[in-house]
Order: sequence, then C-alpha cells, then structure tokens
Amino acid sequence: MAKLIRLPNTDERLAKQCKKGDRKAQRELYDMYSPIMLSVCRRYVQTVEDAEEVLSNAFIKVFRKIDQYSGEGPLGAWIRRIMVNESLNFIRYKKNLFVEIEEENHQSLSHTGVQDQMNADHLMSLVMELPMGYRTVFNLFGIEGYSHKEIGEMLGISENTSKSQLSKARKQLQQKLGETELLYKEQ
Repeated sequence: MAKLIRLPNTDERLAKQCKKGDRKAQRELYDMYSPIMLSVCRRYVQTVEDAEEVLSNAFIKVFRKIDQYSGEGPLGAWIRRIMVNESLNFIRYKKNLFVEIEEENHQSLSHTGVQDQMNADHLMSLVMELPMGYRTVFNLFGIEGYSHKEIGEMLGISENTSKSQLSKARKQLQQKLGETELLYKEQ
C-alpha cells in the first residue's frame, strides 16, 4: 500500500522557511503578498509613496515577527492585520486628527443609479478625498469589518467618536455621490 505524504501549502512552506531566515523565501513571500497589501495600505494613507513606506515597514515587522504566526488561519490574513496596524501607526505618527465629538444619527449610503455607473476606481478616489480620520474609520469599519469598539481601541478614541467619524464619512460620500449623479444627468 502506498504511503500518502501531505505536502505543505505555499503559505505553510514560506512561513516555515521565513522562520529559519531564508532570504529567498522572504522574497517569495513579499512578491506574493506585496501587491494586495499595497492596496490595503493605500486605503489608509494619502499618497502612493506613503503607502509604499508603510508596506516596507510592515514587511520588516512581518519578517521580525514571523515566529508569532501560529499557522492558525491564513498567512495572508495575519499579514493584512500587520499592514492595517502599521498604516494606523503611520497615521498617528503624521498627525492626530481625531477630535471627540457627539455621536450623530447613522445614515447609510443610498444606492442610487450613479453607483451602478461608477467603477471601483472612481469610488476609491472619492473615499481617498475624505479627511484622514473619516477615511480611516470608514476603511476599518466598512472594508476590514472591525466593530466600533475595536476601532476605538485601535485608534485610542471612544466608540462614539468612531461612530461619529463613520457617520460623517458616509454623509460626505453621499454628497460626493450626489454631485457625481448630477454631472451624469447634465451630460
């Protein structure tokens, strides 16, 4: 009877080799994950140059802390969390724009016809026009799926401030979407 051998998947193999300090494996891991992780960083910081700086710093942390990756869950999710945290650290380092403000009523983005016409790049450019605080909370809540309590803990703000920042981000996006819809109607 033939003996079955379980081959490790790429993530397992790379993590194991990176833990040993294998430079080729580190390069392979970087090449595999850097494009998607750059887009994660780009959602949080204003410029491509800043996103590349965050990416570089975050990958240094990935390689320093690879021993902490337990193999529980996907390696990409573990790396993504480091990217988000490093992006937030970068924002904190640059400036602290969060101000405690009263919680506002939540409004969700309306689903208008213009959203069907807009592509993801255009919507992303609208999100990037948001003030840093609004954009950060919007990304953490809407894209990364963190709760307001978790966002508050990550950013050192209250849960209500997180809710307020999200509400204001949504209002600004609604306004920008409305302006875009008017432009489409006028054409």
